[in-house]
Amino acid sequence: MKNKIIAALAACFLLMLFACSNENSNSSKEKVTLEFWTWRTEDVEFYEKVIKAFEEKHPNISVKQTAIKNTEYNTIVSASLQGGGGPDVFMGRAYGGLQTLADSEYLLALDDLIPNLKDYSEPAKQGARSIKDGKIYGLPALSQAIFCYYNKDIYKKLGLKVPATWDEFLSNLEVCKKNGIIPLANGSKDGWTVETLLGGVGPNFYGANDFFDAVVAGKTTFEDPRFIDAVKKIGALRPYMPELFTGVGYTDIQGSFMNETAAHMIGGSYEAGTFKANNPSLQFDAFPVPGTTAGEQYVTFYADMNWAVNAKTAHKEAALTFLQFLGSPEVGNMLISDLKMISSTPGVDTSLDPFVGKVITMMKNSTSYIFLVPFRYEQPTGSALWQAAGQGYLAGSLTAEQACKNVQTGIATYYKPFQK
Repeated sequence: MKNKIIAALAACFLLMLFACSNENSNSSKEKVTLEFWTWRTEDVEFYEKVIKAFEEKHPNISVKQTAIKNTEYNTIVSASLQGGGGPDVFMGRAYGGLQTLADSEYLLALDDLIPNLKDYSEPAKQGARSIKDGKIYGLPALSQAIFCYYNKDIYKKLGLKVPATWDEFLSNLEVCKKNGIIPLANGSKDGWTVETLLGGVGPNFYGANDFFDAVVAGKTTFEDPRFIDAVKKIGALRPYMPELFTGVGYTDIQGSFMNETAAHMIGGSYEAGTFKANNPSLQFDAFPVPGTTAGEQYVTFYADMNWAVNAKTAHKEAALTFLQFLGSPEVGNMLISDLKMISSTPGVDTSLDPFVGKVITMMKNSTSYIFLVPFRYEQPTGSALWQAAGQGYLAGSLTAEQACKNVQTGIATYYKPFQK
């Protein structure tokens, strides 16, 4: 009888263990919903595709996407995080934008949480690393280059060849103008597009990496004659820009090239996907804006975006799972094949899109985005200073020398190498 009681108690105990185990198992598979925010309103369908692929692999985690207008994104994200809410995972601006959020302790440091961070390129990690504590607060997502797009059909019709020198480039613009085609789509209404112009034109005139290294070290300034000359080269493009170009904004620039009313557009590699999505018949290619002599063929490079995790997320494990999926070769390959973007993820297949492959080849001869990379960490940022000065110069209210002096004076208020 005693043995029967012991056996019964043991059976009950095992049943209790099984019940508890089953309860814990069900608990661990409890449905979690993550908030995922982006500034790419044009890519909502793409990220829905990414989310669907993730949810199929992780049925207990659902992801809700919120896309916010890029000009309002920083303000909305910062306010939400400051209030203790906001997204679990989100797109983070590189360099100074990420630094601001890291300084406010809104971001998870990822160094010990993402095992393959060590495999990312150093330039990609530079855009995600804090200049204060050296930690990485974002998983590098995309890199970009700035160059000149051209319409292949227009080139064929007018008998033009890809220019090897600045004079050849201007000659091509002149031929387009004489044939009633807008030579260059770019305008200056939006300040950041003026910074893009500098990124496309400037490097082969101010000296690319030699000047970049010298100005960052404080061995020269933005009043260097080489930099002033680069600014004047942008001014030389005014006769080839659209009528009333000071009122031409970003979407106008895009539309003009995309709809084939303009033969050229100086822009970033991020444009290619938009062109192909909105005008599949558009035949375009690209070249670095050339310098004075053949062989000067630098493009501007920068880390564009990181995936970041809210330090106060209530679903840390799920958020990191989603983060690692975003940083997987599977998603990296989708960025290349679907969006024609330059994925920063190690191990992606760069042959998936011929244009992306060409951009990566051009990026082998690149220099850092001069105001974005070193001068966006304090106020007034180099970008803000140049954008205002560049708009003033193109509008004729400032000389090239005055524009460069404004930039130098503003950065020198906080940048110690300029205060020697």
